[in-house]
Amino acid sequence: MATLNINLQFSGGMELLFDNQKSINVQIPSTFSDKAVEKHATNMRDLIAWTAENLVQERPELFLGNDGSVRSGILVLVNDADWELEGELEYEVQDGDEIVFISTLHGG
Repeated sequence: MATLNINLQFSGGMELLFDNQKSINVQIPSTFSDKAVEKHATNMRDLIAWTAENLVQERPELFLGNDGSVRSGILVLVNDADWELEGELEYEVQDGDEIVFISTLHGG
């Protein structure tokens, strides 16, 4: 099975959900299957679900929102650009991408 090499980075407190790791290099499948489409290119929706299932060490509800996206208050960057400019959940992940998750919510 073909894989994509991705660098995931976490900051602003997100790293606490990932065993205090600020950067994780991962290999993910280059295609995923779901109910609607037998196989499709890996997109951000797939990456987020895969990350929640395979990397989150505790309290996945602080990472994953109800709609299959990240929870509100998490800024996502794809290769240093706001993911809103890249298509958000529909962005097709590419080999070598750097995906950054930054929590913008802080306790006090």
